[in-house]
Amino acid sequence: MGFTLDHAIQAGLDAPHLGVGVVAGEAAAYETFKELFDPVIEGWHGYKSTDTHESDMDYTKLVLTPEQARKFDQYVVSTRIRAGRSIEGLALPPSTDRKQRRKVESLLVTALSSMEGELAGKYYPLGNMTKEEEQQLIDDHFLFQKPGPRNVLANCGAARDWPDARGIFHNKSKTFLVWVNEEDHIRCISMQDGGNVKEVFARFAVAINSIEQSLKKNGYGYSHTEHLGYITTCPSNVGTGLRASVMLKLPKLYKKLGVHALEDLCDSMGLQARGSKGEHSPPGPNGEFDISNKGRIGASEVALVQRMIDGVDKLIAMEEAA
Repeated sequence: MGFTLDHAIQAGLDAPHLGVGVVAGEAAAYETFKELFDPVIEGWHGYKSTDTHESDMDYTKLVLTPEQARKFDQYVVSTRIRAGRSIEGLALPPSTDRKQRRKVESLLVTALSSMEGELAGKYYPLGNMTKEEEQQLIDDHFLFQKPGPRNVLANCGAARDWPDARGIFHNKSKTFLVWVNEEDHIRCISMQDGGNVKEVFARFAVAINSIEQSLKKNGYGYSHTEHLGYITTCPSNVGTGLRASVMLKLPKLYKKLGVHALEDLCDSMGLQARGSKGEHSPPGPNGEFDISNKGRIGASEVALVQRMIDGVDKLIAMEEAA
C-alpha cells in the first residue's frame, strides 16, 4: 500500500513527547519493518519476537465474588473497558486514502446499525452533525480529540481529509460507544457508573464480536496474527488492544503512600494508576485514581480484566486497613 519507514517514524521525529514514536500504516508493516517494531514492542510490553498471543473474550470466566462486588460498588465510581480493532485488507489511518477510509466507515455503519437491544443506538458523522448534537457529545465527553501538533493524529498522517468519514456511535443509555476512523479503524468502549466489571466486559465482548460477524458477512474481518494478536496503529496497543479501568476511591491509601509509591504498588500488580491529570498527578475528588491493566499483549482479554479485578480488590483491602 506504499507505507514507508519514513512514514512509520515521522510521528516520533515531529513529536518526540508522544512516547512510542512509531506507527503502522498497514498490518504488513509489522513484518516488513520488524527490525524496528520488534524491539519497540519488546521494550514496551516485554513481549519477545518469538512469543505467541492468545485471545479469550468469554466473559463468563471472570471471577467476581458477591463480597467483592459489594466492595466494588462501595469504592468504584465508574468502570470502562475499551479496545481498538482494525479491518483486515484495508490500510490503517496513517496510510489510508479517502476511498478506503469511507469503506471502513460504510462497513462499520452497517454493523452498528444492526445492533439490537441495549446496544441499539445512533451514528453521528463528525462532519455532518448538528450544533446541538455536537454540543451534546462534548457535554458527554464522547467526542474524540481533534488533530493538533501535540497529538498523534496529526503527526502520524491520520488526519488527512479531516473530518471526512469519521464519526461516533453510542447506544441510547450511553453505556456503549464506538469511535470510527480516529487513531484506529475502530475504538470500542463499554462503560457505566459503579463497579460491575462483569457487566461492562460482557457488553464489550458481545458488541465487538457482533461487529466482527457483520464484517465477515461482507467479506472482511479483524486484522489479526498469531504473534501480535489484534493489529492496531500504535505498537502500544497490539495484542488485545484492551484497557480495562475503574475510577477508584483511595483517599486514605493516597494520604499514606503518596502518588509515586501508589503508582509503584500498582505497577507491581501489573496495573497502572493515573491521577486527575494523568500519570504522576494527584487524585481527583475523594482520592479517585484511574486504575487499569498495564499490559496489552501476552495475556488474553479475560486474563487482563481479571488481573485488574484482583488488583483492585487488593487496593480496596489496603484502603480499608490504611
